[in-house]
Amino acid sequence: MNVLVANLGSTSFKYRLYAIDGAEARLLARGGFERVTDHGAVIDQAMNELAAAGHKTIDAVGFKTVLGGDITGCLLADEKVEQALLATADLAPAHNPPYAAGIRTFRERLPAVPRVALFETAFYQWVPPSAHRYAVPEEWYQAGIRRYGFHGASHKFVAERGAELLGRDDIAQKVRDLYIAGPQSSGTLASGLLASGLRVISCHLGGSSSVTGIRDGVAIGTSMGLSPQSGLPQNNRVGDLDSGAIPCAMRRLKLSLENVEKQLTKESGLLGISGVSNDVRDIKAAADKGDARAQLALDVFIHSIRHWVGAFWLEMGGCDALVFTAGIGENNSWLRAAVCENLAGLGLVLDPAKNAANATEQNLAAADSRTQVLVIPANEELVVARETARLLQAKAGRVNGEG
Repeated sequence: MNVLVANLGSTSFKYRLYAIDGAEARLLARGGFERVTDHGAVIDQAMNELAAAGHKTIDAVGFKTVLGGDITGCLLADEKVEQALLATADLAPAHNPPYAAGIRTFRERLPAVPRVALFETAFYQWVPPSAHRYAVPEEWYQAGIRRYGFHGASHKFVAERGAELLGRDDIAQKVRDLYIAGPQSSGTLASGLLASGLRVISCHLGGSSSVTGIRDGVAIGTSMGLSPQSGLPQNNRVGDLDSGAIPCAMRRLKLSLENVEKQLTKESGLLGISGVSNDVRDIKAAADKGDARAQLALDVFIHSIRHWVGAFWLEMGGCDALVFTAGIGENNSWLRAAVCENLAGLGLVLDPAKNAANATEQNLAAADSRTQVLVIPANEELVVARETARLLQAKAGRVNGEG
């Protein structure tokens, strides 16, 4: 099955074409466009590029959709999904409108090709109410004010690959089947998994970051909440903030709500603290030269990571593996060392030599460490391709009377 993964941003379009054959996935082609003003035009251009390269067969198109409110999971991207994306665009304005437009465009261009949406919130369908509920009035909750969580594709890949690396193929297989089982089976599925006792804390650290607690392949909670603006300090987004700060800033700084939203989503986070950049590489370079604000930005970031790691460590009663993934987590030994500092009392001992080697996929734990420290490279597009194929194959099996 050839699966085209479409990654749409407000001004960008990137694609990857995978050949999926059972558990095997082979990358056939990739490309992308920046400074996009017409997604329909670049989608047409991408299709022409693929055809010119001999890739004329597309069996499915997968989308890494962000937020659809109550619409979540891995499901066919029909008009109901398009409507859900637009209805929640106020919480994900940079992502939802482009994805809705992209799904519509592919429906028009390739009407016979199935389209599949894998929501970033999908991995959190099994989080208990105590971990997704805010302490707000009931009518707020009924209006959708709750923790949804994001980076689900990345954290699910960590749950699956991490289980494989730790010799728990039984859990890896159950993670593969999570979305096929569907939320209606969540109670049975979760209770079946919880007996096996694998506790993983996944740190997705990149342009945006989150920490997720995973018990036996199922997410028990995550640092991100209602929107991608929450949790850890993001590159230029604020992360967690006391709700009283917004009216206070509006009064004291004479800001409009529009100005507050702009500053919190575009001028805050690591950029706001450091005053240097929203890129950790630039901030680290400035900190190494003695820039105090740059160093503070790194310290706040590391403090927040450790805060959430500690929260899930306590919630799960321990940690069998601490995982670093995404660009910052995979490529910065100094950050991993800072996050893991002084955790020997909890059973985590980092091997400095292994950590400094910066190998692609590795276990950084010392021989006497009870907790393993894994680096697992992120590949969210591969996750979307695999889940798209799994969904369509499962549906085909049900139609043919299998399973």
